[in-house]
Amino acid sequence: MGRKYKNPPIVEALCEFQFEPNSPWDLAMLGLIYEKVQDTFPKRRQAKQLTVSISAGPEGIEQQVQTTDRMQFLREDEKALIQVGPHFMAVNHLKPYPSWQEFLPLIKRGLRAYCDVASPKSIHRVGLRYINRIEVADQHIELEDYFEFRPFVGPNLPQDFGPFIVGIQVPYEGFRDILKLELTNAGAEMPNAVAMILDFDYFLVKPGEVVLDDVFEWLDIAHNRVEEAFEACITDRLRQMFEEVTE
Repeated sequence: MGRKYKNPPIVEALCEFQFEPNSPWDLAMLGLIYEKVQDTFPKRRQAKQLTVSISAGPEGIEQQVQTTDRMQFLREDEKALIQVGPHFMAVNHLKPYPSWQEFLPLIKRGLRAYCDVASPKSIHRVGLRYINRIEVADQHIELEDYFEFRPFVGPNLPQDFGPFIVGIQVPYEGFRDILKLELTNAGAEMPNAVAMILDFDYFLVKPGEVVLDDVFEWLDIAHNRVEEAFEACITDRLRQMFEEVTE
């Protein structure tokens, strides 16, 4: 069990499933899935997902942009939603994020509804992502006072730098999974403040390596990895800002 905070910095948590492209799919399934979740997610909304892919072609680097239609089923407060599309299902929870013990049942609800209707053959990809927004009420801060994971700037370079992004990918489970970790600056909402986005994305790299019967065990492992990485990335100064809850 990880640490708990009165003011956690999570602005969005999401769990995404991509299923084997050869699995059955038709538009009628959207209505059938909605019937299974509408007591918790009564609102419906159509959305479009923009996907950009880059590949090397005979004439150089080629960029392809695709738009995919998705249906969203939202809770009454619109803080939690299920997204469904061809061979795709995701559950999102916006701020305020409750806890893993409350988020996981929503994931199970969405996945079981999708599987009952669509009968996917296998999981092509599964990912668990947490996006944190951290804002410090000070225009000038030393990153090392707040973050154990941060840009390194050598002594021969100017130490007062502007916009930045730093990221790494860490393999787990014999390279079956990857944790992508990124820290970047963001626009501050408060005056005279500095804001950062700390983003964790733990996902399955090898399609089919996790079967449907084992996916919730995989999710518990993924969540533990993200919690461990989060605590490893921050200092006690941020823990004081988040107001750790001790029981």
